[in-house]
Amino acid sequence: MPLRVLVADDHPLFREGLRTVLEATEDLVVVAEAADGDEAVRLALSESIDVALFDVHMPVLDGIAATARVHAARPAVRVLVLTMFRDDASIFAALRAGARGYVLKDADRAELLRAVRAVGRGEAIFSPAIATRVLEAFSARPAAVDEAFPMLTAREREVLHELAQGRSNPEIAARLGLTRKTTSNYVSAILAKLQVRDRLEAADRARRAGA
Repeated sequence: MPLRVLVADDHPLFREGLRTVLEATEDLVVVAEAADGDEAVRLALSESIDVALFDVHMPVLDGIAATARVHAARPAVRVLVLTMFRDDASIFAALRAGARGYVLKDADRAELLRAVRAVGRGEAIFSPAIATRVLEAFSARPAAVDEAFPMLTAREREVLHELAQGRSNPEIAARLGLTRKTTSNYVSAILAKLQVRDRLEAADRARRAGA
């Protein structure tokens, strides 16, 4: 049975070209297309989808927030980010949101098809340049970062990381696919567990720990 693919990108010509490449094979079929992140989330949750291809920058809802929402609500849908953005912030935000792969739009046809199939099998895959940076980042990351806050849940550590980047509650909510109320509750819990006065002090502690 072919892998069922959702393509989400705000450029119609790119979506058309991608559909042509994917459907030239026997094992991939494009079953839905979206022009913005909100539509992409709706289709990913309502249609029978195996792999969702998301750009990072899309109207209404960006690809990172869309990935987080799909991953939280329907983790069986595996997201492959397909974008021109190769900055570290976009790469690691996508991975934290639940993306299983990150491939650049200048990838050749063989690399793209290999990535879609790999993600469809549950593997993680990256463009070569992205893979090198991911490995370097993890090898350089202090082992004590997660150990510095053992009292926090994994989700609370994600929120704390966003706090350390100076992001507001609405920004954190959008990036992690949370409601603003849920985000506020996480922040309050973090402040209480870290026994700090405010979010600035929490962010300072997180940065000093390497988060």
